[in-house]
Amino acid sequence: MAHAGKRYAKAAEAAIGALATAGSLELAKAIDLAKANASAKFDETMDMAVRLGVDPKHADQMVRGTVVLPHGTGKQVRVLVFAKGEKEKEAQDAGADHVGAEDMVEKIQGGWLDFDRAIATPDVMGLVGRLGKVLGPRGLMPNPKTGTVTFEVGKAVREFKGGKIEFRVEKAGIIHVPFGKASFTPQQLTENAMAVLDALVRAKPAASKGRYVQGVSISSTMGPGIRVDANAVQAMVKV
Repeated sequence: MAHAGKRYAKAAEAAIGALATAGSLELAKAIDLAKANASAKFDETMDMAVRLGVDPKHADQMVRGTVVLPHGTGKQVRVLVFAKGEKEKEAQDAGADHVGAEDMVEKIQGGWLDFDRAIATPDVMGLVGRLGKVLGPRGLMPNPKTGTVTFEVGKAVREFKGGKIEFRVEKAGIIHVPFGKASFTPQQLTENAMAVLDALVRAKPAASKGRYVQGVSISSTMGPGIRVDANAVQAMVKV
């Protein structure tokens, strides 16, 4: 079986080499190829890089939002909720890994960061604001724009546990989004990828002119990027 796996990986690498001259592929085929090339001993994450026709240096061209992947991320997401009283219990009942207020702030100030997502009710944001220098650079600061500052903490916890992810355009106009694991079926990965692309289109700024989706590539954690036919993507998501 090990030899068969190596042969399969080599075949995928050869196909990727041929792709360099052939150009780009439609989305489903690019996903198939990236999945085939995920030959590491761990379950590699599948990533999508999308180059958008925006200049994020201008505030009116910022692209930021969230999307719920229909098949989840394949990753166990540790959720921290800053809340008090009834909302604390609501978060616990929804499956939050850590819930608290002052005690959680003190713990984080002491260097603890064993969580992947932070949610807060609006009434405790004054308290959470003390952690801006710690959580901000790590992308963990609760923000109303991403649904992480809300009184609906139960709903927010279930969504992030169930596969809700955030996206934000980087300086070069590129967005990187994980959309599943190599162990997912091709159909699951394709449906997750389409959900991401649809969300990016919905987040298109009014100030963005010309071609919006300029380039898409798919890769696994250890694999090379595989170009997707941008024209086909434009048609699929109706930009």
